[in-house]
Amino acid sequence: MNRPRHAAPSSAAGLKAAIGTLSGALAVVLAMWGFVAVKVARRVVTPAERAPDTRILDLDTSAQTITLSRTPDTTLPGRYGLVTSGTETYVKLGSVLAQDETSVKRKLLTHIGRDSRLGRDASFSGWYYNSPQQLQLPFTSETIASPLGSCPAWLFRAPDPADTWVVQIHGRATTRAECLRAVPVFRDLGITSLLVSYRNDRVAPRSRRGTYGLGATEWRDVDAAIGFARRRGAKRVILMGWSMGGAIALQTSLSSAHRDAIAGVILESPVVEWGVVLDFQARATHVPSAVAGLAVNALKSSWASGFARVDTAIPFDRLDVVARARELCHPILILHSDDDGFVPSDASHALVSARPDLVTFQAFDTARHTKLWNYDQERWTAAIAGWLDKHGLATGAAAVSE
Repeated sequence: MNRPRHAAPSSAAGLKAAIGTLSGALAVVLAMWGFVAVKVARRVVTPAERAPDTRILDLDTSAQTITLSRTPDTTLPGRYGLVTSGTETYVKLGSVLAQDETSVKRKLLTHIGRDSRLGRDASFSGWYYNSPQQLQLPFTSETIASPLGSCPAWLFRAPDPADTWVVQIHGRATTRAECLRAVPVFRDLGITSLLVSYRNDRVAPRSRRGTYGLGATEWRDVDAAIGFARRRGAKRVILMGWSMGGAIALQTSLSSAHRDAIAGVILESPVVEWGVVLDFQARATHVPSAVAGLAVNALKSSWASGFARVDTAIPFDRLDVVARARELCHPILILHSDDDGFVPSDASHALVSARPDLVTFQAFDTARHTKLWNYDQERWTAAIAGWLDKHGLATGAAAVSE
């Protein structure tokens, strides 16, 4: 019987070729994952312009109404703003007048003339006020010397006595205008408001790479603002942070050289722990968990920080305030909607559970992200006023009337 003498070598060669092919394919897949992970990491830390999230379907200048495409935000009750393009760049919106499955008609609170032209793409905003002049309250433009340079700020002094100040810290990809809604509330309570900027927010100095530290670096600019406030007469300072500004406020509370002057922290829709936020955003944008994990590793690893274009590796362990809850020493008020849609409230709930002795939590629903004032101004104001009064921080007429 004749037997093939070269079968075994042929099989071995075939197996070797298959392994080589699979290895090459795996290398390609890993390279692609790495490339996508770097892009995701850069997106997390790169300041960006506000992206359109709705469309203007109709503008009725006779009735002063505007019809927008339906989104979870555009259907919200309350007062809001709309970032637009054309003859108007920002308009105020009132109540919902009508809605169907695809559109929402709202009242215009900014008068739009018959000759006005607005671009179709727009961004729905909770700011409502987009310049300090709109508050019709006296204010001054200030400059705060930070480690990177001069950071612009707006100062709204409360009537005497005004030795309690609140330092307002805006969120990611926004500006100081985000915080203007809170100024009248604090002024009525006898508290001076300082609305600050911080590195890489488009008005403050740019860092070497121009990217966010997610609170790990920005807190130093807020610390400089506290020093500014103390030199101007502040004896007690409250920190209020919105969204990523919440992460910055918490890092300031934990690390500031002025911790003795910090009397409390108020957080609106805050980032308390970045892992929860990044996991949520990865799912929302259909980024595979493995790619999201690689992106986080790129941001926190010194060797990969250059690829992610961050100034220095981001210490996510230090930014996890739930894990560091025992280090907290200032009373905290959290205002967060359980349907936030951008920054989940899970970590806020976890922080209350970890430190019920320090943390007070006002859970909202329906209000979405950083739109709690817009959705229920009365409740939002009462929550802040009551908490300040409880801790002996409210001195104005509004506090007396409580």
